This record gives sequence, structure tokens and C-alpha cells, in this order.
Amino acid sequence: METSHPTTSTIPSTTPPESARSDAATDALTSSNAAQNAERDEARDRERRAIIQRCERFLGGHGPTRLREELRALAASVSDEDEAAGPDAYGAGELLGRFEREIADLLGKEAAVFMPSGTMAQQIALRIWSERSGRRTVAFHPTCHLELHERQGYQRLHGLQARLVGDARRLFTLADLRAITEPLAALLWELPQREIGGQLPPWDDLVAQVAWARDRGVATHLDGARLWEAAPAYGRSYAEVATLFDSVYVSFYKGVGAIAGAALAGSAEFVAEARVWQRRHGGNLIHLYPFALSARLGLERHLDRFPTYHERAVAIAAAIRDLPGLAIMPDPPQTHMMHIYLQGDADRLLTASLALAQEERVMIIPWLRPAYVPGWVMFELSVGDAADALSDDEITAYFARILAAARA
Repeated sequence: METSHPTTSTIPSTTPPESARSDAATDALTSSNAAQNAERDEARDRERRAIIQRCERFLGGHGPTRLREELRALAASVSDEDEAAGPDAYGAGELLGRFEREIADLLGKEAAVFMPSGTMAQQIALRIWSERSGRRTVAFHPTCHLELHERQGYQRLHGLQARLVGDARRLFTLADLRAITEPLAALLWELPQREIGGQLPPWDDLVAQVAWARDRGVATHLDGARLWEAAPAYGRSYAEVATLFDSVYVSFYKGVGAIAGAALAGSAEFVAEARVWQRRHGGNLIHLYPFALSARLGLERHLDRFPTYHERAVAIAAAIRDLPGLAIMPDPPQTHMMHIYLQGDADRLLTASLALAQEERVMIIPWLRPAYVPGWVMFELSVGDAADALSDDEITAYFARILAAARA
């Protein structure tokens, strides 16, 4: 007969075991350190911004935007004709319509529609070509903006599939296109290809690639965010470049320097369809005239100067290319932009650049990111009006000082 044992109960302890206490202490310390690091980073960022705001000269772009100055200039640009036309309403109005016609004429297209962003414009273009062809696959370079910077919006919003063409570190070629076997709705070119330093395919190669697409019934679309800089590098008009393609997107906030905005151009039928999709995307803002006025003013300021930006970029590259620990891609620059590679530690290089900015009130290196080669970092230089305040000799000397200080 089994002996019965009294049942015992254990009252759980309110004191956590040693391992749990250790984990909790570690978590608290980690959290505290993370908070301290975040505060330190925020303080450094505030200091960096303050130093940059005190700078009087800049290597890249057109220099900082001063809000009061910019808005005063925008107001001064409003003509009596603009005032009489009044604001647009949900994309309709004489002021906006007149600007859209000007852009269409500049690009040699039947029509154009102003949109708040290039992301919207390009997804709409590809959706239209997909629906017309009954195909869902669109092709573009692996570093295309749609692939890298839009969270696959083309797929999530429009059900499109991407066929990446070529290698991420070079331009795609006709041979790369011939390797495509699936039917395509559209093929997209970016001129210049920003993520590889603003490279351009030779004109004859570009024409041959477009012909390959047309022979197969594939719509051709141009990401012309920097077409303003690319066409002068080809020595051709904007219309000569744009008419190669069935649809063209141009940006107004990059080299043009506007507040925001883009245009999508093509046939009248294509643009009418794009306006429907603009509404579906929520792009028919109640008023777009501030952005259109800013885009118009930016073109008035810069359109004639884009060829000189390319010339200056070539001169800057020639001045700095022989500095030890510095490399340029492409060399020479093919447009207004280039990637500058520096050998060394990113933090030390940025610290040296910031020290120079504090001492000389000149900003040379605004940011850095790792390069493909270990031990090297890079940044993108887009040449604009700001570089006029610096001589080539000064730029060379400033880079030499930064590199030397970072090595010290």
C-alpha cells in the first residue's frame, strides 16, 4: 500500500533570481548609455548645424536657402499677368497651365502636367505604360530611384514587377538589354545615373538602346531629374534628348533649386491619363502655384548656367585629382556632378571638415558614407552657383588640409 505524503505548496518568491536581476541591471545600463549617446549625438548635430549656418562659402550646390530672401524673391517674381490669373485650383488655372505649356515646349512634347514630386510622376508613368501594354514588368538600372528610395512603391501601389538591368556599379549596355527575355511594359533610363557619379551613356549608345526598346514595343521613359544638366553635357537641346522617349519626368528642386515640384511630359493623351492618376495619388493639391512660381524662378536663374556647372566640375576635378588619398568618379565628370572618394576614417574626416568650416567659414565636405573599398569613404559633389566663391587653388588647399588633419 502506497504511503500518502502530504501535499506541500511553495509560495513564490517576490525576489527575482540572480540572473534576472543581472539582466535587468544590464538592460537599465544599456538604456541609460543609449540615452546618453543620443543626447551627445543630438548636441553634436546642433553644434554642426550652427557651424554650417555661420559658413559664408560652400563647395556644393547653390548655397543655403535663406527663407526670407527666397520668399521675397518669389513674391517679386509675380507679374501683373500672374496676379490677374490668380491661383490655380486643384491643378486647373491659367498660371499653372501656362507654366506646363512652357515645360512641354522646352521638352518638345505635346503636353506636361505639374506634380508635387518625382516619386509620384514616375510611378504614374510606369503604371500607364503597364496598363496600355497589359504587362506588369518594368526594367531599370539597379540603382534607380524607384528601387532604392521609394520603398518599392511601384510594386506595393501599382502591382508592378522590376527587372533590374546591368550591374549596379556601371551603366547598363545594349548587351544587357539583349539578355532580357521577359516581355516588358516599359524601360527607364536615368540621365545622368546619379548613384555612379552622374555618368552618361554615349549618345549613339543611348539611341541604339532606345531603338532596341521600340523594336519590341516597349515604352521608353526618362528619369530626367537632372536632365537640365545632362542635355548640355551632350551638347544637345532639351527637346533633342526628351524626344527620344515616350514620357519624360523632370525635377524642379534639385539643380533648379525650387521649393518642390516636378513635371511629367508626353503626348496629350498620356498627360490626360496622368492627370487622372495624379488625382488618385492625392497630388491635386488645392493650390500648386507657389511651387510652380518657385520652379519658374529657378529656371530663370539657372537654365542658362547649367553648361557652366559642367565646365566648373571638370575644372575642380582636374585641380584635386592628384591629391594623395583622393579619387574621383567619373574622371573627368560627365555632368555637373561627381563622386569624391577619400581615404581615411569618416569621423576624423568630418571633424576636420567641420574644424575648417569653423575657422574659415567654408563648407567643403557636408557628409560621408562608406565606399565599396574598405578604408575609403565618399560623398557626392554637385556643382552650382556656390562654387563661384571659391577658386580651384582654394578648393585644392582645403581638401589637402582636411586630409592631412584627418591623418594626424
